[in-house]
Amino acid sequence: MLTLLPRIPSYYLFRAAGWQRRLPLNLTLSVTFRCNSRCRTCNIYKKTSGELDLDEWRRVFRSIGKTPFWVTISGGEPFLRADLPALVGSLYDICRPSIINIPTNGLLVQRIPEWVDEIARHCTNARIVLNLSVDELGGRHDEIRGVPGNFAKVMETFDALKQFHLSNLTVGFHTVISRFNVDRIPDIYRYLIALGPDSYVAEIAEARKELGTIECDIAPDLQAYARAVDFIIRAQKGTHFKGIGKITRTFRAEYYQIVKRILKEQRQVIPCYAAFASAHIAPDGDVWACCTRAESMRSVKQNGYDFTRVWFSKEADQEREGVKKGCCWCPLANASYTNMLFDLKTLLKVGGNYL
Repeated sequence: MLTLLPRIPSYYLFRAAGWQRRLPLNLTLSVTFRCNSRCRTCNIYKKTSGELDLDEWRRVFRSIGKTPFWVTISGGEPFLRADLPALVGSLYDICRPSIINIPTNGLLVQRIPEWVDEIARHCTNARIVLNLSVDELGGRHDEIRGVPGNFAKVMETFDALKQFHLSNLTVGFHTVISRFNVDRIPDIYRYLIALGPDSYVAEIAEARKELGTIECDIAPDLQAYARAVDFIIRAQKGTHFKGIGKITRTFRAEYYQIVKRILKEQRQVIPCYAAFASAHIAPDGDVWACCTRAESMRSVKQNGYDFTRVWFSKEADQEREGVKKGCCWCPLANASYTNMLFDLKTLLKVGGNYL
């Protein structure tokens, strides 16, 4: 993380005055919208979209170069792509990110551990973070996720992954806090922590254009959410994560507080750096500031697979202007990590929590 600090001033100037225009250091790649879950909090499986093939992704990676520090490989369910190990390997070989995060529903019990082992062994100098989605326990999880037997399968996947002793692999759990489980977060958390994950994170169910949930009644109310995350913050003070898990915990503790303020005040409570320091590429090559807005700046496919041509286009500048003016606000965790780096007061709090 210390290697990021010298890069912060240039991004600050990029947002404040348009100087030293930079490529994003936090990048999310949705490699597919296909999904084998039928979650009550997500309708992405209903979407249809073309997908960049492996060679197309490689051309995009070459245009981005070695700027990204943190890359999330998302979906849909990313492990449904038959070429996922080769895709992640190409990302690593060309862009050399320090952190590669892959969320998964854990359903593909045979495929996921085998491919994660292959990915981690190839990407030797990157931290591979695998987050298994668990929103409830037992049959309650199956009901929220819409797949009978899901809980048993994700637990089997977790057990297999924990057999690996790879120094660059972090295996954790991820919970979407929704109106369907918000009152049971303490029970869910205690159960999962007892299994010994390397990390635990939670994210609020939200209205996202990407997920098709704009009109869906899935979010918990502010009071219930506050009780849930306040419990997590207290409980994690006594949980001894190591390495990236410890860093993630300290960022999350402050992130939960930020989300409470966003929900209450309905504004950007710290400046957003989406379209400045963070970006999202959709399966078909559309470039977004983030998956909440999901407004296409342009498509890399229609611009010679040159990300920089899209990133520095007039459409991208217009998107940046809207973000800078505070026309939107959301509790998106991935973008919030980046935002926290560029807010001195928040960053000092994170540093204090870590120490």
